[in-house]
Amino acid sequence: MRTPKKTELSERRSTAMDAKVALLQAYRAAKEAAEPLREAREQERMEIARAREARQAARDQARREEQARLEAETREREAAIAKAATAEADARERAQDQRIARVLDDEAMRKAMRDQRYAARKLRQG
Repeated sequence: MRTPKKTELSERRSTAMDAKVALLQAYRAAKEAAEPLREAREQERMEIARAREARQAARDQARREEQARLEAETREREAAIAKAATAEADARERAQDQRIARVLDDEAMRKAMRDQRYAARKLRQG
């Protein structure tokens, strides 16, 4: 148990100040002792951060490559669709031209047959 002693205010203040100084010195000593460990941890954190950035850059690069591949596939698909549409339109146009040609040929043949009948009738009458 403590022995009660009468101390003056200035003694108590100086004792408190000495205790604070002792704590501060102990803190500084502990900080200096931990400095190599802190530097090692900081270096390790920096390496982890660089590795994380490298992984992120690799993911971003892979994402850009995938996006470029998808865009190229889309362009190829669109080109194939456009080519097919053009081929289909050309085929329809050729079919329409052939139908028109057949109709014109049929009309010309009917006209020729009509003219032939008319000429034969004129021969018989005349």
